[in-house]
Amino acid sequence: MSAVDFEAFVHELADVSGRAILPFFRTALGVEDKTRGAAAFDPVTAADRAAEQAMRSLIRRSFPGHGIRGEEYEDEHLDAEFVWVLDPIDGTKSFIAGMPAWGTLIGLTRHGAPCWGMMHQPFIRERFYGNGEIARYRGPAGERRLMVRPCESLADALLFTTSPLLMGEADRARFVTVEKTVRLSRYGGDCYGYCMVAAGHVDLIIETNLQDHDIVPLIPVIEGAGGIVTDWEGNPATGGGRVVVAGDRRVHEQALETLARG
Repeated sequence: MSAVDFEAFVHELADVSGRAILPFFRTALGVEDKTRGAAAFDPVTAADRAAEQAMRSLIRRSFPGHGIRGEEYEDEHLDAEFVWVLDPIDGTKSFIAGMPAWGTLIGLTRHGAPCWGMMHQPFIRERFYGNGEIARYRGPAGERRLMVRPCESLADALLFTTSPLLMGEADRARFVTVEKTVRLSRYGGDCYGYCMVAAGHVDLIIETNLQDHDIVPLIPVIEGAGGIVTDWEGNPATGGGRVVVAGDRRVHEQALETLARG
């Protein structure tokens, strides 16, 4: 199977997931709490489940030997050479609030290494996708290659995080040391912020408590656009956890140094 063929299939997965999700957006859909009140509110909707089921069915039919790692259902064949990593709605809290800052994350790993990824926002009709070597955008504004922007200093950087309230107290204190240094910080966005790094509008993202399905599909997009993704210690971030994403390696290095000092 060639890289071109996988690209076509990634778009096909985006099509079927989008068709499953859109009938639920900005409607009176039911919302469940995955924690059942035992921890911070973690919502899941019928749209999440419908989209993941649609993608899983298509993968099983098209590539029965591939593995699947999803957010809503049991893992399948994680020892396979190729494993699909799915997050049907990243940003469910924005979704249930009617805000468009959410997206479907579709990733593919080969021997555990991310090799394809996409963020699809079907309501806005935007797709950000890449294979680690090149990344592209497709949407109402046309189609173009994605490229990060240069940013020499942390003091010039635009920083995003979903919310500091999602961080533990110690990690939040370390995050604040970076936040005090940057030119501007903004909250929210979930997966959309990562795509803005790839598109050259945001310089830095710092997060904690991510799952692998939150980040694996985004790594080939960011790296394909020229960016870098690691954990807070500079190691690969494929397992999730604490993540630092930057468009410029100079800002990435300064952010890691500042987090370590904090």
